[in-house]
Amino acid sequence: MTMMIGGVLLFSAAHLLPSAMPLVRKQAIEKLGFNLYRGLFSLTIIASLVLIVFGWKAATPASVYSAPLRGGPIVSALVFVAFVLFVASQSKTNIRRYVRHPQMTAAALWAVAHLLVNGDSRSIVLFGGLGLWAVIEIVLCNRRDGAREKPAPVASLQDAVTLVIGAVGFALIWYFHQALFGVPTG
Repeated sequence: MTMMIGGVLLFSAAHLLPSAMPLVRKQAIEKLGFNLYRGLFSLTIIASLVLIVFGWKAATPASVYSAPLRGGPIVSALVFVAFVLFVASQSKTNIRRYVRHPQMTAAALWAVAHLLVNGDSRSIVLFGGLGLWAVIEIVLCNRRDGAREKPAPVASLQDAVTLVIGAVGFALIWYFHQALFGVPTG
C-alpha cells in the first residue's frame, strides 16, 4: 500500500505545486528552460503512475465500508459525464462556459463514481486520493487565476464532437474494463 500512497502523493504534489506556488514554477522554468521543466514534470507523472499501478497490484485490499452501489446507471452516468468533461477540457466547447475546470471536475466525478462501488482500502487511497487532489486543485487554480471570464460561445458542432468522443471513450473503457483493470463493470 505504501507504494500506491507514494504514487498518489507524488502525482498530487507534482500537479499542486504549480497551482499553489506559481512563482516557484516560474523560477524553475527560467532556470531550467520550459522544455526541460516539462520533461521533468512528465517524468515525475510517469513515475507516479508506475508507483500507483504497481502499488495497486501489490496491495491487499481490506474492506473499510460497504459500498452503497454495485454499479448501475448512477455510476455509469457519473463516469460518462467525466469522460465528456475530460474531452471538453482539451478543446474549445460551450461546456467550458459552464464548467471552469472540466478536467479536474472529471477527475472528481470519476473518483466519486468509483468510491460509490468500491469500499476497500486500495480504492479509498486511489480514488479518494485523486478525488481530493482534484478538489484541492480546483480551489487553488481559482485562487491563483482570480475572477473567471467565461469563454466566448462556439459552434454547437464542437459540443457534438466532444460528446461523441467522450461517448466512444466511455464505451471502450466500459467494454474493456475487466480486461484492463480486472474488475467487471456493473
